[in-house]
Amino acid sequence: MSGGMVDISPKEVVAREAKACGRIYLKPSTIEAIKEGSISKGDVFEVTKAVALNAVKDTSRILPFCHPILIEWIGFEHSLGDNYVEVCVSVKARAKTGVEMEALTGVLLALDNIWDMVKSLEKNEQGQYETTRIGDVRVVYKIKE
Repeated sequence: MSGGMVDISPKEVVAREAKACGRIYLKPSTIEAIKEGSISKGDVFEVTKAVALNAVKDTSRILPFCHPILIEWIGFEHSLGDNYVEVCVSVKARAKTGVEMEALTGVLLALDNIWDMVKSLEKNEQGQYETTRIGDVRVVYKIKE
């Protein structure tokens, strides 16, 4: 049988770090509502930070070929543009394998959470999302020491 989890048993445990970022594009009026703190589901960034942290820790459950890793630190950053929210997640661990998938998972689920929290403001009269989209997801860096 081919495929499956990579055998990392011969690898040494070393310091690992990765940072991933991504954006959700929203209506300018939705960005203003986020700034004003008037989203009906609550504080977008407090909830989103919790989602990102849990997603990082649950990556090996979500992605079957990822190894469980003891995460030592998670950083969460966000910034607002005129029509987007950017989220970045950084992860550190001492492990036999990298942590970029954990950082990416944190970013993607954070962006999903933002969409969920603001979707009522993003729908048009037919209930469609004309401009809402997630994009620009990338690994900014990964370090192996």
